[in-house]
Amino acid sequence: MTAAAEQTTGAPTVLVLNGPNLGRLGARTPEVYGTASLDDLTRELGAEGARLGLRVDVRQSDDEAELIGWLFEAIEQRSPVVLNPAAFTHYSYALADAAVQVPEAGLPLVEVHISNPAGRERFRQRSVISAVATGTIAGFGFDSYVLALEAIARLQGR
Repeated sequence: MTAAAEQTTGAPTVLVLNGPNLGRLGARTPEVYGTASLDDLTRELGAEGARLGLRVDVRQSDDEAELIGWLFEAIEQRSPVVLNPAAFTHYSYALADAAVQVPEAGLPLVEVHISNPAGRERFRQRSVISAVATGTIAGFGFDSYVLALEAIARLQGR
């Protein structure tokens, strides 16, 4: 599923990529992930992006290959990335190998999580993405994404 958020004309585009099961936000484990939907997140990030002078393109896929393709697209388009790898966080070396190429290309890649993986089950406490990301923000609900956009705006001198 691809959903382009509210756009700011002439502004740099940030790709916000969401991994498996995040299309079920609002319905899946609301005690952990909240009751707001992916559409709610898209609207919120569109408004925050406009405030920061950024265009925001929010996408979600349960398909690892599609996420990897979007990372390569970000490099080609010179777009910073906010990445919530979801379950791929813990074991996807393929996604990590693609993600590392974003900062290698001189672009920020911020790993985000709605919940705090370090405070959850042991198997969720390891990230293969954190070591290749510019930074990681976790545990603040949808504000994790907002904080990531703010960090990208600052890194880009906005």
